[in-house]
Amino acid sequence: MSAYKIIDHEYDVVVLGAGGSGLRAAVGLSESGLKTACISKVFPTRSHTSAAQGGISAALGNMGEDDWRWHMYDTVKGSDWLGDQDAIEYLCKEAPRAVVELERYGVPFSRTDDGKIYQRPFGGMTKNYGNGTAQRTCAAADRTGHAILHTLYGQALKQNTEFFIEYFALDLIMKNGECKGVIAWNLTDGTIHRFRSHITIIATGGYGKVYYSATSAHTCTGDGNAMVLRAGLPLQDMEFVQFHPTGIYGVGCLITEGVRGEGGFLVNGKGERFMERYAPNAKDLASRDVVSRS
Repeated sequence: MSAYKIIDHEYDVVVLGAGGSGLRAAVGLSESGLKTACISKVFPTRSHTSAAQGGISAALGNMGEDDWRWHMYDTVKGSDWLGDQDAIEYLCKEAPRAVVELERYGVPFSRTDDGKIYQRPFGGMTKNYGNGTAQRTCAAADRTGHAILHTLYGQALKQNTEFFIEYFALDLIMKNGECKGVIAWNLTDGTIHRFRSHITIIATGGYGKVYYSATSAHTCTGDGNAMVLRAGLPLQDMEFVQFHPTGIYGVGCLITEGVRGEGGFLVNGKGERFMERYAPNAKDLASRDVVSRS
């Protein structure tokens, strides 16, 4: 017999996390008619997706010629040739459709004079497999993630996704090697809740706060990763933590790549521009791994 009451819930699908990935999953599942719950330890619009300022990349070709194959080339190169190329191909091929879908959901992308989605240059983006700079990043001013997050939350509510806000997922419910749901703790009143589901989607974000100085929010503590490990399931590519080249040390504030995309440049303590020594062509708009190491 339990020492405390457990409150039960049953759903077709439970989504853990209400950032961009979790909300998009919840919207799609609810649209398809599945009874969907979304559990988040913070209010959805406070999720770390709101910190994504610069934009989302897709080969729309609104600001000059572009091709998803060039996007794929840049992404494979930017991963130091270690990326899953099947996944990268799918990502780059589907990116234009995904951006148009977000626009139709209501994301207020910035516009060109002729009404197309505005695109800015970002690090490592090229035309013709490394020849020339591409403007590929679709932006909603300097608050793209914020705009996407609010739009998807509104769509999820419209599709009747049920939200459990300020609930902290504790552990996956496992039976014979299969996930049957999750145990969660209501941070408001301390009650324990058992969510049974046919499908459990983990979209709990990153673990940047394992580092002393990081641009990740204080909520990025790897809770989902830890749950997976405790359940005896594998994690993949944990070593590939992206180091963003520009931020305020100690404070953990991000300086968006859009600053360089709009013409800003990096200088050392002597006031000298130094990126041309490491990336003579791309300079300050080299890929993030190159700029971070420079």
